[in-house]
Amino acid sequence: MIDTDVLVAGGGPCGLMLANELGPRGVRLLLVDAKPGTAFNPQANATQARTMEHFRRLGFASEVRAQGLPADHPTDIAYFTRYTGHELARISLPTAAEAVRRIREMGGSWSAAELPHRISQKFVEAILRRHAQAHQSNDIRYGWRLAAFEDRGDHVLATIEPSGGGPAQQVRARYLVGADGARSSVRQALGIAWGGETGVRREFMGGQMFAVYLRAPRFYEVLPHARAWMYVSFNPQRRAFMASVDGREEFALHAALHPGEDPSTWTEADAKRVYWETLGREIDCEVLSFGTWLAGHALHAQSLQRGRVFIAGDAAHLFTPTGGLGYNTAVEDAVNLAWKLAHVIQGRATPALLDSYEAERRPLAQRNTAFARQFADSVGLFPAAPRLEEDSPEGEALRAEASVRLDAHARLEFNIPGVTFGGRYDGSPLIVADGTQPPPDRPNEYQATACPGGRPPHAWLDDGRSLYDSFHREWTLLALGPSPPDAAPFIDAAQALGLDLRVVAHESPALRELYAAPLALIRPDQVVAWRGGDASSAIAVLRQATGS
Repeated sequence: MIDTDVLVAGGGPCGLMLANELGPRGVRLLLVDAKPGTAFNPQANATQARTMEHFRRLGFASEVRAQGLPADHPTDIAYFTRYTGHELARISLPTAAEAVRRIREMGGSWSAAELPHRISQKFVEAILRRHAQAHQSNDIRYGWRLAAFEDRGDHVLATIEPSGGGPAQQVRARYLVGADGARSSVRQALGIAWGGETGVRREFMGGQMFAVYLRAPRFYEVLPHARAWMYVSFNPQRRAFMASVDGREEFALHAALHPGEDPSTWTEADAKRVYWETLGREIDCEVLSFGTWLAGHALHAQSLQRGRVFIAGDAAHLFTPTGGLGYNTAVEDAVNLAWKLAHVIQGRATPALLDSYEAERRPLAQRNTAFARQFADSVGLFPAAPRLEEDSPEGEALRAEASVRLDAHARLEFNIPGVTFGGRYDGSPLIVADGTQPPPDRPNEYQATACPGGRPPHAWLDDGRSLYDSFHREWTLLALGPSPPDAAPFIDAAQALGLDLRVVAHESPALRELYAAPLALIRPDQVVAWRGGDASSAIAVLRQATGS
């Protein structure tokens, strides 16, 4: 019998992030995944800025930013009739090297500790696994699967077994997290149904998609345009998007299929044919893998918890990948759930704290899938005209129209600080409201606010650090301005409740103005739990913030 605190089914970004959050806290975790290792295929291709801020909090954002594309490789999103044809639109974004420099100069919607990073999920998973395995309390087992489980009331009894056959093992866990993907066996065993919508048909990003992971060393030789990170093919024969995986020769192509096409019979020759249709000519290439997936989902589980069992990541919400929100939402699921599990397991909070996971994350799943659906409609419902590629006045006019539409779409989907930073937990039982209202939730605009329930406003300190770098790893009480109120009541209350809280003082009047209060309580997941003018209600604030 294996005895552990948390059993995690699924070794993708969500499961590995749970291990990286719980490992440093000394919580015993057993993670199983039926695959032999982390992802081979590129899968998700964009790490949003908020996810990068969490990686920074854990200490490996720079390591993630050093992977994927070379530091000087453009991260533009560009639209073409075909990749060797006419360029229609482009949104220019900073390289990885530029992102590190420019973030310190940016304000407004992009006042942040980190900018997004264009990196394939396969690289991120390898980094997450390496860091997860460095913690002694973590037992990471690829090549093992969750075979069965039963919630016994005071623990979960589970059976795990090697994927390739062999003796099964029994596991006694205090909690189980199903981070086991869209076809989650944990969700199905719990009988949790999907809400939302699926089966949406669009000309692009709605219906069956054909994915090809390929190596094409000559692509940049034949490309007559400036390099980009993502190349979008817009023509009536084959619409697709293709992300550069390594900035040299590997690419991930996702092409829309037409009604009547049957990819179940397709071979590597067909995969090359589809690639050439988007490229506009034939060049040597090597197909590394290919398969199909279904776009048109905007699904969210109708519950995220049954007793001692939780679901997270793709098991809890399923996206059409416009906006790149699926993997990033999964990471924040793990960040939210992990500190709560640790507090309960270590006796810092009652099990009632765990009820807030669904209360906080389910509305965010609904919000984010809705934004992804909006982006998919924007690009997928705009048809490619039959004469778009003609060398004629009509063809030229159609391309000019497409340029305007696609440029507007690119700015809608790929400049989304509001989506990235604006997720909030308003209405959560853990958030101590102060009567103020947050700014409107808009995808392309973010207004920093310390209104409790959202991301703390960011600033760069005089010593060059991010304000976030000064936060404690658990609870932080910011004491702002030249003469902040006495914080002793919070120190005493935290000690009485067994909470790990640190007071962090910053004398800057600008920070006091930014937070619109001299005191602000920051949760372990870097969310504002409370702000106020004095510490007189410290014990009540901390009790509510921990669900006590």
